[in-house]
Amino acid sequence: MEIKRAEKMGFCFGVAGAINLCNKIIEEKNFNGNLFILGMLVHNKNVTSDMEKKGFITLSEEDLKNKNVKLSKKDTVIIRAHGTTKEIYDILEREGVKIYDATCVFVERIRKALVEAEIKGKKIIFIGDKNHPEVRGIVSFGNDVIIVNSFEEFTELSIEKEKNYCLLTQTTLNKELFFKIKEYIEENYENVEIFSKICGATYERQKAVEKLAGEVDMVLIVGDNKSSNSKKLYEISKSINEKSYLIQDKTELNNSWFKNIDKIGITAGASTPEEIILEIEKEIRGTFDDKHGL
Repeated sequence: MEIKRAEKMGFCFGVAGAINLCNKIIEEKNFNGNLFILGMLVHNKNVTSDMEKKGFITLSEEDLKNKNVKLSKKDTVIIRAHGTTKEIYDILEREGVKIYDATCVFVERIRKALVEAEIKGKKIIFIGDKNHPEVRGIVSFGNDVIIVNSFEEFTELSIEKEKNYCLLTQTTLNKELFFKIKEYIEENYENVEIFSKICGATYERQKAVEKLAGEVDMVLIVGDNKSSNSKKLYEISKSINEKSYLIQDKTELNNSWFKNIDKIGITAGASTPEEIILEIEKEIRGTFDDKHGL
């Protein structure tokens, strides 16, 4: 049984940077009070569990807003890679805690573009999942943002010719969807400025899984089921290769998947640690190869 990895997969620099920041704080003992991470540092339960073992406490936005947790000026709060809302930034500033901001640079750029576009009087259209923490955080810095999540939703918008608009996107948006919307805008509107900061690593991983899915009998996408970019990798792979499966770790491998399979493709979301991928590969070689006599 052959295992083939996608050409681009696993940690992106934003995720790696957030994890490295937390590890550095622990190693240098650069804190006095409690250590908090706002939400999931990255969308991966294994990373979250590892950080909790190191002494970080997961702090939810709801608990912070509802004052269910008491913060001290000695405490340290790490802003997750997805960023957070303006309201939360304001609360943390008022509390006087030490803040480390691990927000991905692409998220920061989109947030900045939104604020600048509104100052210029432009109406904001945002393409993304309104329930995703990255999107909630970015749009909270705006005054009146229209959020849509599909080409169909976009075409149903009433875009007024006499007004100026700015189109922004979630960093993990499927780039093919973006190109489709971009082409539609260019054919129909002259008053919509397009500002895309889809993460380059996200696009590379999407193109890599597209290629991989056509070269193997089955594809395993390794990532947390809360991870937007992992789910998009799964959707792309599934559209090409019916035998595509999204799993979080080796415990979710299913023996029935491996029947009559000779070549397995593996990719991973931007928040998936390398050790999880290695454990899955080891499990396949040690368990499923034996069971199938390969």
